[in-house]
Amino acid sequence: QVQLVESGGGLVQPGDSLRLSCAASVRTFMGWFRQAPGKEREFVAFITRSGGSTYYADSVKGRFTISRDNAKNTVYLQMNSLKPEDTAVYYCAANMRNYFSSQPDQYDYWGQGTQVTVSS
Repeated sequence: QVQLVESGGGLVQPGDSLRLSCAASVRTFMGWFRQAPGKEREFVAFITRSGGSTYYADSVKGRFTISRDNAKNTVYLQMNSLKPEDTAVYYCAANMRNYFSSQPDQYDYWGQGTQVTVSS
């Protein structure tokens, strides 16, 4: 059974930084998604198994960084210069298909989510 456990969410002010972690029981391609109230789940970032390639949504490019520590089986999302529009529940997801996708239905396992709120 694949398990993904996110942590690190919280309430921060605009311009602040936050780092999310996802402890995974599997080593595979991983993605971060987010879902704001009343909106569809949207792609945020993706990383390959080795960490050698990453992809980002245009809305977070230059502000967010995805990385991984395979020795700890953990994937991170470093979020800088946070904006109110970044407020959402953030999910990590495992892609067992070994190719990049920004579509949620291409991911096989999901964490429970962690709330990120950016507000003054």
